[in-house]
Amino acid sequence: MSSTASELSTITSSLEELSRRLSTLVDEPESTLDSEVYAELVAAERTVGTLLRRLQRIARRARS
Repeated sequence: MSSTASELSTITSSLEELSRRLSTLVDEPESTLDSEVYAELVAAERTVGTLLRRLQRIARRARS
C-alpha cells in the first residue's frame, strides 16, 4: 500500500469514528440539546458523511 493510500485509510477511519459519534449525539432519544445546537449537529453529521463518502471514493482509486 502506498503512503498516500495508507494516509487516506487512516483519515477515513478517523472520520468513520467521528461520524458514529455525531450520529450517537443526534439520535440520542433523551437529548436536552437546544434546537439550534441540534440543527447544527445534524448539519455537521451530514457534512462529515459527505466528506467520508468522498474520501472513501478517493481511497478506492488510490488502491487501484
